[in-house]
Amino acid sequence: MCCCPGLRSCRVPVERPTFQRLRALSLSILFAVVAGGALAATDPQPVEAESSGQAQPLVADPVLEARVQSLAHKLRCLVCQNESIAESRAPLAIDLRNQVREQFAAGKNEDEVIEFLVTRYGDFVLYLPPFKPVTVLLWLGPVLFLVAGGGWLLLRLRSRAREPKQHLSDAERARAQALLAGAPAENEESGS
Repeated sequence: MCCCPGLRSCRVPVERPTFQRLRALSLSILFAVVAGGALAATDPQPVEAESSGQAQPLVADPVLEARVQSLAHKLRCLVCQNESIAESRAPLAIDLRNQVREQFAAGKNEDEVIEFLVTRYGDFVLYLPPFKPVTVLLWLGPVLFLVAGGGWLLLRLRSRAREPKQHLSDAERARAQALLAGAPAENEESGS
């Protein structure tokens, strides 16, 4: 009758079929909430033809488009953060590519376009941030951790080498040999 057999303190009379129906209902609700959340997180309407999976229209100037793509691989998508704006389909990445295209069309060179974007969005827009006092830890952090870890390991190994080696006494050696031979130890016999 109880939903939790084995517990004597439980006094809730619940029939097994009722409990199983409640469990199935709660799992169904949980599944619906998780699936609904996943569907709500996706963006159903495409922003441009580019994000809908359709082929991009032919550009009038392939040299300009090659310059845009070259620079787009050096810029980080501010939404995705682990993709360049050339790879990302986020609306902001599409907007950034269009801004780069407009800047190049206006006659600016790559350094001027990068300066424009860094002024507007900060160093984070660069896929490889510059080496500045603010980013020193970003560039040197992995090396510092590697050196610190190697130093710690070296100190531990040296301190272990300096520790006196403990040898087994005759009684401990005899007990170890007896255990390896399969004989019961003295402590096990007295405990039984």
